[in-house]
Amino acid sequence: MNNWIFVLAGGPKGLIPDLNSIKGGVWVGVDHGVYRLLESGITPAAAFGDFDSVSEEEWQLITSSELNEMHTFKPEKDESDMELALGWAIGQEPSKLSIYGATGGRIDHFMANAMILASETFLHYTGTIEIVDRQNIITVHPPGTYSIEKLQDKKYISYIPLSAEVKDLTLQGFKYPLENKKICMGSSLCISNELEENTGTFSFSEGILMMVRSQD
Repeated sequence: MNNWIFVLAGGPKGLIPDLNSIKGGVWVGVDHGVYRLLESGITPAAAFGDFDSVSEEEWQLITSSELNEMHTFKPEKDESDMELALGWAIGQEPSKLSIYGATGGRIDHFMANAMILASETFLHYTGTIEIVDRQNIITVHPPGTYSIEKLQDKKYISYIPLSAEVKDLTLQGFKYPLENKKICMGSSLCISNELEENTGTFSFSEGILMMVRSQD
């Protein structure tokens, strides 16, 4: 079991934190993200993709590297490269899974990456799964009660319904608290909240809820 797995996709480089500053886990590369890892001197534990986004020179670097696991696919397939990589990653049973390079650029790729977290396979995984870039941390949650801590560099917290309704949403320790509120898909009620204390809780009884922690 790997306690922490980092997954790097091929999103815009400017949104990805310094890869060499991220410590404590093992890396998985997705498509062009494999090249970026190798370019940074990081050999991923596994690589996934149809690699239609890499140049011939980049492909030569990838194929000449000694990768422990190399999973290549035809572009014509039912799952995205990201979904295949995440399926492998959770099969390793990490306690935490952080995804980089999954935001920015093509909005269809970004939305698909975010919505993957709402699928049954990933939504009910017992570990933490998050999408991270320089400005945001995105997580998706099933019903329950959750405790969160204040982050100095990402003070804004937004809640976005991914189901038709989210019922009994309660926010405690927030600048704008809620108690047993029903919010519907498309609502902007829970955008740009902040924690008043060092910790807070959010809870709800039905639905699927995305939490976005951001900085300006």
